[in-house]
Amino acid sequence: MMTRTTLKILTITLLAGGLGPLALAGPAQAGGSISFNIGPRNAEEANLWSTGVQAYSLYRGIKNGDIRQLGRSNAAGLTQKGRGNLGIIRQRGDGHSATLQQNGDGNAYGIFQYGRNTDANVIQNGNGGSGATFTYGW
Repeated sequence: MMTRTTLKILTITLLAGGLGPLALAGPAQAGGSISFNIGPRNAEEANLWSTGVQAYSLYRGIKNGDIRQLGRSNAAGLTQKGRGNLGIIRQRGDGHSATLQQNGDGNAYGIFQYGRNTDANVIQNGNGGSGATFTYGW
């Protein structure tokens, strides 16, 4: 049974993935980026994050891993060593670079990049890890 805190965290996770680009839109100075790395503090939160990433993957029809890019001059790589891992990389804009390496079993992670010229490199070691990185560049 989900607690209120768990339900709130799941809701925020799903909204941040879909509304992140809108919330960060607006006038900006030349060159720069902002990044948020979100990870669980305990086993309960790890299960919640994993469920959130898995729900997103079901919605998008992703099985183990997926890279989707909309824009120009983007680069991404995803490697998985183990069973039951789920890795997602989304890039919208130009000049993004991302790598996600998952070593172990049952890991779930999403990298979401918007704007332009951002870099994200994540390595997950162990079992049952989860989290997300949201990056916006200008």
